[in-house]
Amino acid sequence: MSSLATPLRKNDNVLIIAGKDRGKRGRILKVLPDKNRLIVEGVNMIKRHTKPNPGRQIKGGIVEREASLHASNVQLVCPECSAQTRVGHKILGDGRKVRICRKCEGVVDK
Repeated sequence: MSSLATPLRKNDNVLIIAGKDRGKRGRILKVLPDKNRLIVEGVNMIKRHTKPNPGRQIKGGIVEREASLHASNVQLVCPECSAQTRVGHKILGDGRKVRICRKCEGVVDK
């Protein structure tokens, strides 16, 4: 099975466009490219029942944390125009390939 390359990266700001958290914005904490999924800060919260493990300093109980969501359910928020946008690519004069905002043509990568 080939992995799908997602144009989204860690620390990108995204807008949730589908699901129970639709309309929320958050920062990508982790990208799972083999499953084409993302973990976004403060979005898709689940309750996890954890068993205490004194050897690893883990307290037992119910822990609330973020679950992954599919990359197709989020859209990048442009840092320049702060609008949700699709991602384009452009090769700059110095030879770097960067991601750009499709709306304002601003460079997303810094």
